[in-house]
Amino acid sequence: MMSVVRRWWWVVALVVAVGLPVAWYLASPLFIDRIVAEEFSSSSGELARGTFSDADSFHKGSGTARVVSASGGSEPRFETFQVTNGPDLYVYLAVHPQPRSRRDVDEGFVNLGRLKGNVGAQTYAIPSGTDLVRYRSVVIYCRAFHVVFSTASLSAP
Repeated sequence: MMSVVRRWWWVVALVVAVGLPVAWYLASPLFIDRIVAEEFSSSSGELARGTFSDADSFHKGSGTARVVSASGGSEPRFETFQVTNGPDLYVYLAVHPQPRSRRDVDEGFVNLGRLKGNVGAQTYAIPSGTDLVRYRSVVIYCRAFHVVFSTASLSAP
C-alpha cells in the first residue's frame, strides 16, 4: 500500500514539475505586456498604410502600419501599436489582403521576424528584392498555434 502512495506522489511531482513551466509559457503573455519604444529614422516617402484590426473577439490589435522607404530599404513601421500578447508572435507581410486563418496566410507571406513587443512603436526590415506590390497586408501571427492575432490591410497612402 505504501509503495502505491509513494508512486502517486512521484507522478504528481512530475506533472507539477513539467506542467507549471508549460502553463507559465502559455499563459504569462496574456497578462504581461512587452513594451517597445523605437525611434524611427527619417524616410523618403510612404509606400503603403493600413490600420490593425482584431482577428476575432480574443485576438485584438490596433494602431497603424506604415510601409516607408528608408535609407536601408523598405520597412514597415508600427505606430500607436497594441496587440494581444501571445507565446510565439511573428510579423509577416502577406499576399492575402485580410488573412484571418492559417490557410489565408499560407497563400504567401514573407517572415519579417519575431514581434519585438506587443505594445509600442517598432520597425522591421523588409528583405531586399521583396516585391511590395504582391503583399497586401501586415500580419501578427502566432507560429506555435497557427493563429492570426491582428491584420493591417495595406493600401496606397
